[in-house]
Amino acid sequence: MKLLGRVAVVTGGAKGIGKAVSMLFAEEGAAVVIADLDEETGKRVVDELAANGHKSAFVKTDVADEECVKALVEASVDTFGKLDIMIANAGIAETIPIHNLSLETWNRTIDVNLTGVFLTNKYAIKQMLSQGHGVIVNTASMLGHIGRKGVTSYTASKGGVANLTRTLGVTYASKGIRVNAVCPGYIDTDLIRNKSPEEFEELIRLHPIGRLGQPEEIAKTILFLASDDSSFICGANLMVDGGFTAQ
Repeated sequence: MKLLGRVAVVTGGAKGIGKAVSMLFAEEGAAVVIADLDEETGKRVVDELAANGHKSAFVKTDVADEECVKALVEASVDTFGKLDIMIANAGIAETIPIHNLSLETWNRTIDVNLTGVFLTNKYAIKQMLSQGHGVIVNTASMLGHIGRKGVTSYTASKGGVANLTRTLGVTYASKGIRVNAVCPGYIDTDLIRNKSPEEFEELIRLHPIGRLGQPEEIAKTILFLASDDSSFICGANLMVDGGFTAQ
C-alpha cells in the first residue's frame, strides 16, 4: 500500500473527485480526514469507510474561513497525531461572462477556489514544517492554463492556484515539503451531468481522447503526486485532461 500509516486531509472530500480521493487513499492505507461543508454526505462517506475497516474522520469546513481551516488542521493532528498529506480540492464553478458577473459571485469563487487553497496550504505547511516533511496536492484545472469563453472567475481562480503551487513548490522543497497540483479536464460528475445533452456532447468532442474523465482517474493521479512514486516532483502542474490543452 502506497500510503500505509500516513494521515491525509481531503477538502471537498464528500463528493466527486474528493470522494474518489478519500476512498482510494483509505484503500492505500491512509487515515483520511474528510473536510466538507456537506456534513450529511461527509459523514456517510466516513461510515462507508468504517464499514470497510478504514480509519477516517469528518470535519465540517468552509475553506474560505481561516478559523475553520486552522481548526481543521488542529483536529486532524489531535485525532491522528500528524498531517502527512493535504489535498486542497474544494472548489466551486461558474460560467458567466464578465459583463453579467456580480461582484458577489466573483468574490465567492475567488474566496473558495484561491483563498481556500491559500489557507489550507498555509496551515498544512505550518504543521509540516514542525514535522520536517509533508506533501500537498492542489486541485487546479486545465482552465487555469487556457481561456474558455464565458468562464470568468473560475479561470482566474484556477490560474492563481497554478502559480501559487509553483511558488510554494520551490519555496518549501528544501524543507522536505513537496507541493504540486493536478489540472483536470472536464470530469463526469453530477455537475456536468446536469448540463443539456447538447452541451454534454460538445464537452466530449473537445477532448481528443473521445470522452470525459472519471473521478477515479483524477484520484489515481493525485495518489501518484501524494506518494513516494513522485518524490522528485515539486512545483508541477500535471495536466489530466484527455488531450484538451494539447490540441
